[in-house]
Amino acid sequence: MSPTTLPAGPEHGHVTFLGAGPGDPGLLTLRAVEALSSADVLIAEHDVLDVIRTHARQGVSVVRTDTDPSSDTRPGTGTPQLTVVDGASKTVAVPPVRDAAHLVMEAARGGRRVVRAVSGDPGLDTYAAEEMLACAAAGVSFEVVPGVAAAVGVPAYAGVPLRDAQGADVRFVDARTASDRCWTEVGASDGTVVVSTTLDSVAAAAGELVASGRKPDTPLTVTVAGTTTRQRTWSATLGTIAQTLKQAKVLPSPDGGRPVIAVVGERSAAAQRDQLSWFESKPLFGWKVLVPRTKEQAVSLSDQLRSYGAVPHEVPTIAVEPPRTPQQMERAVKGLVTGRYEWIAFTSVNAVKAVREKFEEYGLDARAFAGIKVAAVGEQTARALVAFGVKPDLVPSGEQSAAGLLEDWPPYDPVFDPIDRVFLPRADIATETLVAGLIELGWEVDDVTAYRTVRASPPPAETREAIKGGGFDAVLFTSSSTVRNLVGIAGKPHNVTVIACIGPATAKTAEEHGLRVDVMAPEPSALKLAEALADFGLKRRAAAVEAGDPVTRPSERRPGARRRRSTT
Repeated sequence: MSPTTLPAGPEHGHVTFLGAGPGDPGLLTLRAVEALSSADVLIAEHDVLDVIRTHARQGVSVVRTDTDPSSDTRPGTGTPQLTVVDGASKTVAVPPVRDAAHLVMEAARGGRRVVRAVSGDPGLDTYAAEEMLACAAAGVSFEVVPGVAAAVGVPAYAGVPLRDAQGADVRFVDARTASDRCWTEVGASDGTVVVSTTLDSVAAAAGELVASGRKPDTPLTVTVAGTTTRQRTWSATLGTIAQTLKQAKVLPSPDGGRPVIAVVGERSAAAQRDQLSWFESKPLFGWKVLVPRTKEQAVSLSDQLRSYGAVPHEVPTIAVEPPRTPQQMERAVKGLVTGRYEWIAFTSVNAVKAVREKFEEYGLDARAFAGIKVAAVGEQTARALVAFGVKPDLVPSGEQSAAGLLEDWPPYDPVFDPIDRVFLPRADIATETLVAGLIELGWEVDDVTAYRTVRASPPPAETREAIKGGGFDAVLFTSSSTVRNLVGIAGKPHNVTVIACIGPATAKTAEEHGLRVDVMAPEPSALKLAEALADFGLKRRAAAVEAGDPVTRPSERRPGARRRRSTT
């Protein structure tokens, strides 16, 4: 495919007008995810693409409709850009089109399945109806997938219900297009008003409502970046909102043009927001947490951190390479097929990957494990085996470690075990705990180097600066090697960064590198480590609230001196 053209095909295509919601990718509907997974072309603004592209198939064509963020023209009127979501393609210009409607129809030519995604809901988008009419006139079939409207979703995430038990009237106003008559009507009512506006226009919208009859002391909440971990909400009144934003040092600001949702009304529950603010009160809300593991290794840990409101940032500290001499691994795999082993024990996802790659090299698949018992050191390794087509026979019921695996491992019994040998594919730097324990249980062990671990390349300069300059709120160390390698490739975390370690050995290594350990997991589990960090964040938040101080993230305080390990 030429990089300057969209893929060719049959004559007629199909367009899905899709609502991407207010910003949280978790608010996409099941139907939206289904449409995205089969799309040939995505058309959307940059912020919307960030929400939807993870659900698109590899190689999907992407057309941005906001190539010049500084332009004040409406989406679709500039020169769009085409790129492919494969991480390697170049961004090039598509032939200019008159507007977004013609862009959508042009993209659909050749039988392509086009997803035209908009923020919120297509039914509330200013230009989506025009594009639908253009498709209908041109004979291009289309469908509409509704999304969560920002005017509804953002107040819900801000802890501001729009109706109460008395069923207050709710009005929706777009301040950017509202007429004098509209302001007069909503000002005369006593119901809840949801105003879509911009940060620097909030005070003007409040003034319009007061001029139209609303009392200056009417409660008001203003939320920016709603439903995302950048969300922030201010509570005030129509008469005090300008001063509130000024005192919060939000305005004046070059970002004053950012969209916001303001909720106005006596019965909008603004006064009860302290009790109803479930999203911004999450224990790690907005915390940028460094996870020194690869994306594949960190998936479940990052998901858990997100559930606490954090923004995980994965930085690999080790890279995996094949063993220097592959003959040992080759003999072991052949022995696996010929019946040399009773058990095979996997102590990491990387070990599963190494064996799987060797199987594929020999044209083998999961059927080669027939008659062999399979052990996995933990749930994550077990999931990698299941993905390979192998259900492990043994996963530790307690601690997910070599010690936990040994607690459940049966001793060798010559009556019931026809073979006394265990195949243990591991890293070149693995500890001897499992080998020694298996030998003590009566087993012979073939301890085979399946892969080598080497220090990863340094992360980008921006990440290194954030690590050393206090841009991260916390870092999770899941082993001593992650401490040594992170410091080696990126430098020492800033003194304001919360240091969380998975256990005493890792904590000792952190202290040896001049870091003070703030959090330690109650047991050696990555998920327990995340829980411990969340508990730390919750207590920190509660202490600030009790003291009457604003709730801040660790990175928002940056003392000059670098933190040192305590000597007491």
